[in-house]
Amino acid sequence: MPKINFQLEEQPYTKADAEWDAFVAQHPQGSILQTTNWARLKGRFGWKAHRVWLKQDGKLAAGAQVLYRSAFMGLVGIGYIPHGPLVDWRDEEQTAVLLNQIDQAAYDHRAGMVKMEPRLWQDEAPYWSEVCQQYDLVTNTDSIQPPQTILVDLRPSPDDILANMKSKTRYNIRLSARKEVTVRQGTKKDIPAFIKLMQTTGQRDAFSLHMPDYYKAVYEMLAPSGQLVLFMAEYEARPLAAIMVSKSGDTASYLFGASSNEERQRMPTYAVQWAVMQWAKEQGCHWYDLWGIPDAPEAELEANFMERRDGLWGVYRNKRGYGGLIKRTVGPTDRVYNNLVYKLYKRKRGGGSR
Repeated sequence: MPKINFQLEEQPYTKADAEWDAFVAQHPQGSILQTTNWARLKGRFGWKAHRVWLKQDGKLAAGAQVLYRSAFMGLVGIGYIPHGPLVDWRDEEQTAVLLNQIDQAAYDHRAGMVKMEPRLWQDEAPYWSEVCQQYDLVTNTDSIQPPQTILVDLRPSPDDILANMKSKTRYNIRLSARKEVTVRQGTKKDIPAFIKLMQTTGQRDAFSLHMPDYYKAVYEMLAPSGQLVLFMAEYEARPLAAIMVSKSGDTASYLFGASSNEERQRMPTYAVQWAVMQWAKEQGCHWYDLWGIPDAPEAELEANFMERRDGLWGVYRNKRGYGGLIKRTVGPTDRVYNNLVYKLYKRKRGGGSR
């Protein structure tokens, strides 16, 4: 099984990049976070990307796009594989060879550890604990991407998608239309308004934000290729809500969303979410990933969402209304090469093990 290492920098899009992105798009665990342009985006903010892959019969069979950055005063590196590796974990040869490639690349980057967060659904991987034991993967609770999310099935008709929603959500979508909220696809000129909405939302809901340049870079790197679209909900030409949605394979994903403190009675957030779902369906997507809810059993979510507002609890009340499926990944695992570095990393992150 041929093995390939590839150092990725911000350079012209190549045939190898196109081949990789096509592989990511068709892989059942694929995600926008494993694409070429996502790596180039992160490269603007201190990360270096290194891609490893395996080919079988001339075609990509498995791979990982690993992000590295220096840590602890530049003495060592830390690796991170968001929504990866992309591999058939039940294939022992494929998994062993790919992990060996990841290990070698980590050595070349002086990495003390590599964090992996595969987009592998827990209910579809009953074998996961055996995989972790077999390949010495350290399971833990230190997630970077939310391990649990809601997937809205876009395959039914629009009427059936609406029928699957909570009645209040369905009512608010229709109310937003009666209240004359309009939704359009945004352009680069709308980024300042989007950033202002993000800042308003962050202040109102008490969550941390990226720097403004980050949102600008996300749009610049992903929108030209059609991997990302900005949607703006407006009333009388005033921006009231917005969503940046990405597309990879059969899934559209809610990356960033924001809303104004004004005209909230017009339900602009419901208008823009519904517009995104309709667009995603038209694009051939089967799923709309609402990207993150509290990591708790469904019974606990339903018992506590009215009272709790900490962490992702504040958004769960809204997201549950769209009638999707609660799905959890197998969670993060770490490949550890230096125990001291790993101990320092855990202390800094505050992550536990399980």
